[in-house]
This record gives sequence, C-alpha cells and structure tokens, in this order.
Amino acid sequence: MLTIENLVVSYGHIQALNGISLDVPHGKIISIIGSNGAGKTTLLNTICAIVKPQSGTIKFEGCELGRVAQKIVKQGLVHVPEGRKVFAGLSVKENLLAGGYILKDSQHVARNVEKMFDMYPILRERQHQQAGTLSGGEQQMLAICRGLMSEPKMILLDEPSLGLAPLVVKGVFELIAQIRDQGITVMLVEQNAKKALALCDYAYVLENGKITMQGPGKQLLCDPAIMKAYLGEK
Repeated sequence: MLTIENLVVSYGHIQALNGISLDVPHGKIISIIGSNGAGKTTLLNTICAIVKPQSGTIKFEGCELGRVAQKIVKQGLVHVPEGRKVFAGLSVKENLLAGGYILKDSQHVARNVEKMFDMYPILRERQHQQAGTLSGGEQQMLAICRGLMSEPKMILLDEPSLGLAPLVVKGVFELIAQIRDQGITVMLVEQNAKKALALCDYAYVLENGKITMQGPGKQLLCDPAIMKAYLGEK
C-alpha cells in the first residue's frame, strides 16, 4: 500500500534518514520503533510532506504520493502527530467536524461524527466541551478520531501513548487494533516498544536514520537484542 525506497533526509549537515526502504501492506499495523533521535518522527513528517526529502521515492497505492498535505489527505492518508495537537479552543465536536473538511456532504460528515461518538462514547458526553480542557487521554482519542473523520485508507500515528497513564495507554492500543480491524492500515511510531511489537503485524527498528532490524512484531519481541535495547531486559 505504501512503498518507500531509498529515502534520504538531511537537516543541514545532519543526515536524519539514510536510505530508508520499507513496505506497508494493506490492512496491517506496521510499527516503527527506535530510540530518541533515531528518525522516527522525521520519517512520518517526510511521508506527510512536512519535511522535504533529498532523494528517494514514496508511493501510495502504486502512485507517487503528493507533496502537499491537503492532497495527501485526499489520497487517503492521514497523520496524527506527536503531542495530540487538538484545536484547544474549539469544542470536541468542532474538532471532529474539522477532521471531515474534505467531505462535501454535510450529512456524510454528521454520520461520521456519530461513528466517532460510538467508537469512543466519552466524546459524545464531552462534545460541547473545549478540547483543551480534556484529559491527556481524551485529547489523544479525540486526535485519532479527528483523523478518522475523513475516512482514510491509512493512518500514521506518532507516539500515541506518550505521557499517558498505563490504563489509558491500554485503551489507546485497543482503539488502534479496532482501527486495523475496520480495514484501515496503520503505521505506528511508538516508544513503548513492548506494546507496539505485541500489537503490530510487522515492525522496523530504526537507529541513526537506518533500518537495523525488521520482522514480525511478535518475533522481534522475543529477540534478545531488542529485549536488551528497548524492553529493559537482559
């Protein structure tokens, strides 16, 4: 579904991505794990045209992915950035409506809002509340649901569990599994390597801008090198 070949990205003299190549098949969860500064967020930002690559190709469903963010959304790919970034001064419902801006039919948008409320009922209860007053976990769920409003074929999630309590993290990962079960492809960048590998179908390990390991998530979860480097086990 998404194919990246020999992607190179630099910030001045610093090479953030050094010849990255990977494949994301339809209907799967693909995790990208790695330490801080490994290039994970840069990878997502490059896919979404926030960062311009020096070289390499990014294809989505066999076609070159657009280099304008709005066109990328229209192609069916949505990015939920790190730090949630909800529209704090808008209500929960207004945030969801903003997520469906590419849909022309107001009734279609309204139906999708109801789907989001059904998926995460607390948003229905909070629909008139300013998004900035929600808890961290509620804001994260709202950010994901806002991304789903445009009915994407694929969603990119950047550190969705960051800064959340363990019980809330559990709910976030349950929602990610639910998204995959609805047929939406997921690319998940996540520092919680244990949960990411347990959930995903396939994973890539990114270090210093290069892919150093890859394989089925549960296989990497049992790899001694991964256990030592990312799971705090010896």
